Amino acid sequence: MTVKKVLIIDDEEAARILIRQYLEDYDQLEIVGECSDGLVAVNSIDRLEPDLVFLDVQMPGLSGFQVIRQVVHIPQVVFTTAFDQYALKAFDSNAVDYLLKPYTKERFDQALAKVLMRNSTLATQATSLTESIFPATNANSYYERILLESGSRMISLSIHDIIYLEAEKDYTRVHTSSKNYLSNFGISTLELRLNPAVFTRIHRSFIVNIHHIKEVYKQNNDTYLVLKNEMTLKVSKGYVENIKKMMY
Repeated sequence: MTVKKVLIIDDEEAARILIRQYLEDYDQLEIVGECSDGLVAVNSIDRLEPDLVFLDVQMPGLSGFQVIRQVVHIPQVVFTTAFDQYALKAFDSNAVDYLLKPYTKERFDQALAKVLMRNSTLATQATSLTESIFPATNANSYYERILLESGSRMISLSIHDIIYLEAEKDYTRVHTSSKNYLSNFGISTLELRLNPAVFTRIHRSFIVNIHHIKEVYKQNNDTYLVLKNEMTLKVSKGYVENIKKMMY
């Protein structure tokens, strides 16, 4: 059984105690911390990386919505508040559920059922799609398509549609001609999963699809790469050899 990490964020101690009591019935959920302040909450979410957060809306420091906008790590969120006017905004923030105080154990269990069902559904979708649609023929092969999260869905993306990848703290921004996606993996991890015959590292923050390279030029002893979408990226000196390997 996989145990999920839970963080409780509420400026009222009684509210935090109630959530702790209600969670006692869920062995698959482990409380890793509590916060009573929005500013502390941002730091705690990014440091502890919980899978699920119970988040109050009105708190000192930052509101629950401000917390969600500032964090790097994105957990599943169940908002808890005494004010029903925030419900629509909560769901616009991709909240799993919205608990209106005072709520019953039955209502709390309904919210947890949504959380656990979503976890199960996403895991099943990712596994079945990866195995059935994108099978690797051997240990040394690379997938022609990858799955990336887009909201609550997993989007199937051809690697040939990827123009370049950009490091974004502990995550990676995957750029295509029409849209960009945020991967939960760091750029160095993705580099190992991508076919080196198609993707090459040009900077500690950038990996490019060589099929989308338009031209390379030098200026003031620096090397620059222009992509077909007219994006210009600087090639750092430590990765110039990767470009030279393509020269004939």
